[in-house]
Amino acid sequence: MKKNKKITLIFLLLLFTTSTYAINLKFGIYTSDKASVMYKQFSPIIKYLEKDAKRQGLDIKISIKIYPSYESALEGIVRGDYDFARFGPATYILAKQRNDAIKLLVREEQKGKKVFNGIFIVKEDSSIKTLQDLKNKSFAFGDKRSTIGRYLAQDELLKANITSKDLKEYDYLNRHDKVALAVAFGSFDAGVVKESSYKKYKYRGLKAISSFQNITKPWLVRSGLNDKIYNTLKESLLNLKDERILKSIKKTAFIESRDEDYAVIKKSIENSSKF
Repeated sequence: MKKNKKITLIFLLLLFTTSTYAINLKFGIYTSDKASVMYKQFSPIIKYLEKDAKRQGLDIKISIKIYPSYESALEGIVRGDYDFARFGPATYILAKQRNDAIKLLVREEQKGKKVFNGIFIVKEDSSIKTLQDLKNKSFAFGDKRSTIGRYLAQDELLKANITSKDLKEYDYLNRHDKVALAVAFGSFDAGVVKESSYKKYKYRGLKAISSFQNITKPWLVRSGLNDKIYNTLKESLLNLKDERILKSIKKTAFIESRDEDYAVIKKSIENSSKF
């Protein structure tokens, strides 16, 4: 009798332990804006993913890891320090070159558009009107691994026959908000930012002199991530319809993604050596 009670107790303990066990995942992003802003921005979608995974029969808990730079986030996904991420196109390509087993998950979409803009900015009272006018001027880029903040911007400058030698000076300021403020305060004659940052800081006396298109951001997973987890995350993101949650990351939907979508970005990375 005592033996049966013991077996029952062990069974109940195992059942309780199994039913409450959660898979811990880490989500990685880098600071294209202030860390506090980014945490607030991504918390709603992380909570949604946890809830929707449970609907699909998978109990997961997701922690957010905010990396201080594009480079540190890139190194982290290459090593497999975290499970999935939201990257810029260039950072994804650079990570994929380092670890080919990294996989695309989905791609962001904004009101049916699969592209968004990068903006060249100057102060409102600046005499700079075109990219050609940037010769012998100081220029602020974003991060050295940024799609808009470096690679596509430098590609556009090359098309205007501007190389690093034609600039008075230039520097990489790491974040879009820092670039916008540096130009607004007169620390640099011009800079390049994503469109949302331009709109946010335009009131500080900024104006746009040129724009270019960038492909919407990919979400990706580390090499070796369990297929069930991968498929669960993908289904949740593709089926996300809650406008409030999507608005928090300034997007309206997620769509399927392929490596071919980012071929133009790969080319701009190759061209950057000419800058």
